[in-house]
Amino acid sequence: MVLQNCSRNLLVTDRETLGSRGRRLCERERETMKFNPRVSSSRRKSRKAHFTAPSSVRRVLMSAPLSAELRSKYNVRSIPVRKEDEVQVVRGTYKGREGKVTQVYRRKWVIHIERITREKVNGSTVNVGIHPSKVVVTKLKLDKDRKAILDRKAKGRAAADKEKGTKFAPEDIMQTVD
Repeated sequence: MVLQNCSRNLLVTDRETLGSRGRRLCERERETMKFNPRVSSSRRKSRKAHFTAPSSVRRVLMSAPLSAELRSKYNVRSIPVRKEDEVQVVRGTYKGREGKVTQVYRRKWVIHIERITREKVNGSTVNVGIHPSKVVVTKLKLDKDRKAILDRKAKGRAAADKEKGTKFAPEDIMQTVD
């Protein structure tokens, strides 16, 4: 067997530690190996995928965290923002302002909130776009589809918590959603 120097000047001896290109990997490289070889780690490809994402993917990417009360009630951490949700801005110039979402502008990656506007030079007012990660959802517009999403996410989280052993039981969570 041939020993080969690693990037950290360590000698690698076992046969199982071959990388994708057939070269031997040191311990540091083995720890950072990906589990799925079809998913790229490239910054360039990640940015391209993000900025050229279709509207259906942008919906999920434009999620906002729920407030502490809603999070404990539904056992869900975040949800895609929707028109007529009530939100509070927690970062930036408009921090502390609350209002109802008037538009989710997926093409520009922003949401428009009522009463958060600015005046243009010609005197007209326009909505100011705010990124959904900078807001917290304080009140949800619920319908049967949105309740189904909350149920599904809560079940998944309850199953994950059950494996780890936490204070929530699936029965308790399902009662609060109804």
